[in-house]
Amino acid sequence: MQEPGPILTDKIIGLGIKVHRSLGPGLLESVYADCLTHELRKAGLQVQREVRIGLVYDGMTFEKSFIADAIVGDEVLLELKSVENLLPVHEKQTRTYLRFTNCRLALLMNFGAPMLKDGLRRYIAAP
Repeated sequence: MQEPGPILTDKIIGLGIKVHRSLGPGLLESVYADCLTHELRKAGLQVQREVRIGLVYDGMTFEKSFIADAIVGDEVLLELKSVENLLPVHEKQTRTYLRFTNCRLALLMNFGAPMLKDGLRRYIAAP
């Protein structure tokens, strides 16, 4: 069994900082995703990459509506970016993805920020 949300997110953030300190900003998002996934798995966490998220609209199920960058431990959705600045659209995207999953938490992580903590946002799913 994975740790509860806050402990799990602290571990994810710590490993994200480790990757960011090692690589620095300015690389492609896929590089950070690969390295963070490696670190998460090395730490014994279950990680699914590029998870298709479906939705039901007007009684119809759309299986492949969104693709989340990663889901850790069936609890935490990760949306990774490598941009100069996070924009409101990135936050809306993350909140929308969270709404259509069973995850309790989401982390929006911008590896393009000079310091990862400045490009980090945490969201809690609505009850």
